Amino acid sequence: MLSQEKIARINELSKKAKAGILTEEEAKERSMLRKEYLTSFRQSMRNTIENVTVMDEQGNDVTPEKVKQAKAKRNLN
Repeated sequence: MLSQEKIARINELSKKAKAGILTEEEAKERSMLRKEYLTSFRQSMRNTIENVTVMDEQGNDVTPEKVKQAKAKRNLN
């Protein structure tokens, strides 16, 4: 996950952008930090989804096949 300092910097730059005082260099920095944040978020979400097992009321595994395949692929690596 992204460090708290980087998240705070993203928020700081966003506030400056809303106020209309963001420089070109700061805009580039904000763009890079946002990209890094989204990459981290997506990886975290992917890991969460791949570790989920869905069970019905009778206790049968009804995890979607796509999730099972992703989990199996990850375990091979």
